[in-house]
Amino acid sequence: MTVPGSQHAARPRPTGRLWAAVAFALALVGTAATAIALAAPDTPPSAPAASDPPPPLPEGATALPPPTVTAVPAAASICGLPDVLAGLAAGDDGAVIAASGGAFAFRQAIAAGSAPCIPLADPAHVWVVVNKQRPCDPIDFSPSGLGLPAGVRNLGDTELRVDAGADLAQLLAASATAGAGEVGLDSGFRSFSMQRSTYNAQVRARGVAGADLISARPGFSEHQTGLAADVVACAGGCGSIEEFAATAQGAWIAAHAWEHGWIVRYEDGQTPVTGYQPEPWHLRYVGRELARAYHDGGFRTLEEFFGLPAAPGYAP
Repeated sequence: MTVPGSQHAARPRPTGRLWAAVAFALALVGTAATAIALAAPDTPPSAPAASDPPPPLPEGATALPPPTVTAVPAAASICGLPDVLAGLAAGDDGAVIAASGGAFAFRQAIAAGSAPCIPLADPAHVWVVVNKQRPCDPIDFSPSGLGLPAGVRNLGDTELRVDAGADLAQLLAASATAGAGEVGLDSGFRSFSMQRSTYNAQVRARGVAGADLISARPGFSEHQTGLAADVVACAGGCGSIEEFAATAQGAWIAAHAWEHGWIVRYEDGQTPVTGYQPEPWHLRYVGRELARAYHDGGFRTLEEFFGLPAAPGYAP
């Protein structure tokens, strides 16, 4: 009998065999899924491929904001320190070095190129560098405050700058006290005209190339600054400058000059830098603070000490 209003025939119910087949299939699927899950490595999801589109921008934004970079301020130049400028204005080299943070900081600032206010070419300062590329400025410079070092055997009655002469006297006295022997001053300040005569005599004897290895041209000599001294060993009489290195005095001065503000300016092995043959008798005054920094730092030329180019020859 048909039920009134019915438009679809009734669906047949599954038989017992059909139910068993369905249950078996579901069991197989579950077992496979479990096996896959157990076999999968425990790794994080892979990064999106390069071709994947970028993440969506925040609502209303047209571009991602640039990364924030924090600038690291450069080290301040010693030329910005008021006490450094005051020391320069007063001509007080010691005050300038102290205000810079000491001799090590002073040297480091110059070598790093961050101390343009320090006039390395000005022969009125103990830190001046005079070499074959750096003449005195002015070229006929003559220092003020010269005098004869007190208590020093002075073979030529030559003068030095007063501060340099005072420390040289202490250095030579210390040599005698230590038992190394007496040291005399053979040559100190030389004027521009005197250096011209000295150099020309060497040219006549050795030629220009030979003279340039042992004598400075006028205007290019450290002696013109009043801060250089040639010394000799004395025992009754005094020997020559060429004999100085082989004496007990020469060895003692080489080891202890820095303690009194002096350095051996032209050392063995440094001709490619200085342009001069070794001169163990030629001492240069830089003051006690800089001499200690020079010694403790193991420096062997002022060019290296201040980060300057080598000066083996004169400009053409």
